[in-house]
Amino acid sequence: MPLPERVQRGLVVGKFCPLHRGHERLIEFAAARCQQLLVIGWSQPGFAGYSAARRERWLRARFPQATVAVLDDARLAALCEQHGLLPCALPRDDDSEQAQRDFTAWLCLHLFGGPVQAVFTGEDYGDGFAAALAAHFNAPVRHERLERTRDAGQASGTQLRADPHAHRHSLSPQVYAAYVQRVAFIGGESTGKTTLARVMAERLGTQWVAEYGRTLWEMQGGELHEPDLLRIAVEQPRREDAAALTAQRWLFCDTTPLVTLGYSGWMFATAPPALQQAALRPYDLLFLCAPDIPFDQDGTRVGEAFRAQQHAWYLQALQARGVEYVLLEGDLETRIARVQHELAKRADNRFSVVA
Repeated sequence: MPLPERVQRGLVVGKFCPLHRGHERLIEFAAARCQQLLVIGWSQPGFAGYSAARRERWLRARFPQATVAVLDDARLAALCEQHGLLPCALPRDDDSEQAQRDFTAWLCLHLFGGPVQAVFTGEDYGDGFAAALAAHFNAPVRHERLERTRDAGQASGTQLRADPHAHRHSLSPQVYAAYVQRVAFIGGESTGKTTLARVMAERLGTQWVAEYGRTLWEMQGGELHEPDLLRIAVEQPRREDAAALTAQRWLFCDTTPLVTLGYSGWMFATAPPALQQAALRPYDLLFLCAPDIPFDQDGTRVGEAFRAQQHAWYLQALQARGVEYVLLEGDLETRIARVQHELAKRADNRFSVVA
């Protein structure tokens, strides 16, 4: 069946708490039927963890060609000021349909470039929505409905907010990655960081991220230069973000940019501002591995005295930054048991702090 003639501007409106595959199918449907697509979202009072900024990032990542705006009170006030308008309030989720429709029309006319010629929905309300917009615009607005927007097994927003991990098939990888909790291990040489990251990922069926600094050091024949440290501090988080796309609930990280800052000082007696800023990167759960296990000299490590120096520096650095951490002591199985205990305490967390 041929597509209807494409309109100049089309509109999709939603809460996107979260953006799920049903929403994405609707937006794809709309994008194929208009030359310019406007996607507007708001939810008032909204849901904890679903900030306007987070939802807008999801939409922009998935639909870079669309004009996207997700609003909260502050964003709306800023847009009003930018357009020389008096501030107005977002309608509440429990306000009438008419109030929501009037507000949508006002947004289009005053903040987003004027009328639209079509609205796209997956529900029956779309006919009334289009008629209300047409009355405001004094011009026709057609409604195009996407039938069966929810495939078998597609979870609702309520189900996804309750347990995103059980319904991850209903989320694109870019959206689900926001729910992946990032767990990092730091510590001195030969304190079991890599083993813990790998073993925990294997036991929980998820991903882990190796220490890029070690990889680069090996690639360069056992040498690192001062500019390499910033390269490491940029590349390590990039690899974490990539791994989060295929992780399940947890992502285990062997090192953090704080470690890179430490090595900048130990190797080159420097602490560049860019590295200091990178070292502030937060993690959902941070483990500091104590130097209380036998030191394994594999031919690449400095020695036990340096390991003790590193541990003391991490303690001081974490305290100075007010960063919470869990100290891991004892043999491997004791440490694994402690990690599992801490994960269980945090299993209900909905979002990563690094999203």
